[in-house]
Amino acid sequence: MCEPEPEAEPVARRLAEAGQPEVLRFWGQLTAEERRTLAATLQQLEPTELRAHCQAAVRARTPSQAPLPRLMEPLPEEAIGSVIRAEAQTLKRWQERGFHAISQNHVAVLLLAGGQGTRLGVSYPKGMYDVGLPSGKTLYQIQAERIRKVQQLAEERLGKKCTVPWYIMTSEFTLEPTEKFFEQHDYFSLAKSNVVMFEQRMLPAVSFDGKIILEQKGKIAMAPDGNGGLYRALTSNKILEDMDRRGVRFVHVYCVDNILVKMADPVFIGFCVEKEADCGAKVVGKAYPTEPVGVVCRVDGIYQVVEYSEVSQETVEQRNADGQLTFNAGNICNHFFTVEFLKSVTEEFEPKLKSHVAVKKIPHVDEQGNSVRPETPNGIKMEKFVFDVFQFSKKFVVFEVLREDEFSPLKNADSAGSKDTPTTARRALLWQHYCWAVRAGAHFLDSKNNRISPQSQFQETEEPPAVCEISPLVSCEGEGLEAYLKDRDFHLPLLLTETAAAALGKGQGQ
Repeated sequence: MCEPEPEAEPVARRLAEAGQPEVLRFWGQLTAEERRTLAATLQQLEPTELRAHCQAAVRARTPSQAPLPRLMEPLPEEAIGSVIRAEAQTLKRWQERGFHAISQNHVAVLLLAGGQGTRLGVSYPKGMYDVGLPSGKTLYQIQAERIRKVQQLAEERLGKKCTVPWYIMTSEFTLEPTEKFFEQHDYFSLAKSNVVMFEQRMLPAVSFDGKIILEQKGKIAMAPDGNGGLYRALTSNKILEDMDRRGVRFVHVYCVDNILVKMADPVFIGFCVEKEADCGAKVVGKAYPTEPVGVVCRVDGIYQVVEYSEVSQETVEQRNADGQLTFNAGNICNHFFTVEFLKSVTEEFEPKLKSHVAVKKIPHVDEQGNSVRPETPNGIKMEKFVFDVFQFSKKFVVFEVLREDEFSPLKNADSAGSKDTPTTARRALLWQHYCWAVRAGAHFLDSKNNRISPQSQFQETEEPPAVCEISPLVSCEGEGLEAYLKDRDFHLPLLLTETAAAALGKGQGQ
């Protein structure tokens, strides 16, 4: 039985209350199904909030002129941990503490995967992307296998079976294809009950004069509310209640596009737990002073991420006595939160989060109903950022890691340039695995069976001397590879799967 066609009057009243009556200007030209869809979208938008959203978008388009650089302070030393400067014994202690938390089922990972692959040039979620590795693995598969491996390592160390649940925040654009992808791949051998997908809120795009943009005559142009929409989504989807039920106390939050991300990184978890932090952020040193990344610092005594565009050239170039950049802690969207802190954010602080403006070229219909693909920006999308909650932390810490070990994002198509592309992501992973193999004692042979001279230094703009891919199911971060690789010669490419590793462990093959 078909649903009844919605009446125009109740919909018009809601829009009038929101100050957006123009949204219905094509109502008389819509089919019954188009009217139902539009009415359902509007039903999810509370009129008072909708009015405030549109007004805030126009106000926020005018940037603040506050002299932010003069208020910036570098991070205090007591808040910083580092895999680069810490002693081996300290790293081992943090790792053991992290594995202990994992073994107690106290750790979950939470993936931010609500964005579309527009800049990448694909119509599907970025997690489904294959960067061209020998194995053909997608980002989702790589991350799933890293979860399986960290669970296995925790179980081996502490003799107790454990689970690291995987929470995946999607959007209206990515939920259905992500669900289907995981079903098609049998959840990459993870238990379906331990992979929890949920959807973040969508908000209308707004014109420069504060009017809702219509993508089609009966369809509002909508966009996810940024990765900071996480906090509202945790509440609306009862995710924190689910974490409580499972006994989760610590959450590792990350973005889908980082091919080098360490899932539930025991060292990072252990450092944050030892410091009794409620909130933590991994950072990398900036590649160069003007690299357009946000930096983690303090502003007026409050921890936050300051975007590159908000900082003067003088501040960007500022250096300490030792020559290092004063503001060098590049944000990589890789965070630690306690569940208790997330509860305080959702219950008290989320309404206080500032929305950020993204000025975009938004396809729309004009006053005559003709489709328009603008060549210049014509509208505003409002979003919140996941890191905007740092200011509410009672004990905030920063953890410095090596870029070549932990950060290579996938954002742009290869045709768009040389930065953050499938090529740079693939190259970063293959360099990492090549260096692991060389350190484990592997030798690689060229087409004439001559050994290739080893290199141990990552070169961002060059391919590694040998193509070597190591399954996450064999090694999480280079551990245990000597048993398979030491003093052995390998033809190229080397794809070290579980099966290949088992054969090498028994002394078979090359």
